[in-house]
Amino acid sequence: MPTIRRLLVSVLAGSLLAGISPVHAQDHHHEGRHQVCENVRVKNTPKDRHQIAGTAIGAVAGGLLGHQVGGGKGKTLATIGGAVAGGYAGKKVQEHHQDEHAGTHIERRCHWVDRR
Repeated sequence: MPTIRRLLVSVLAGSLLAGISPVHAQDHHHEGRHQVCENVRVKNTPKDRHQIAGTAIGAVAGGLLGHQVGGGKGKTLATIGGAVAGGYAGKKVQEHHQDEHAGTHIERRCHWVDRR
């Protein structure tokens, strides 16, 4: 039995290296349990998951715009309010852009199931 398992692993590894997609779902049996594997499409994770760049750029732009409004303490409040609003808007713009342009990849996921 170990020879068959080695052969299956070799064939699977060879097909992956050759770029050939293996069977969509496979079962492997072991001592009253079997392993079920399937290919799952997963959305790629962006490099800037927390949208820090968009938040920072939006906060600076909003703060600069807010600073142009009012005078005295009103100018300070407008600057702070503009920075907060700009940061939020910048985060949402980057988040939307990342969602719209995110690709996907295929992951092989396996789990063991008891036979019944």
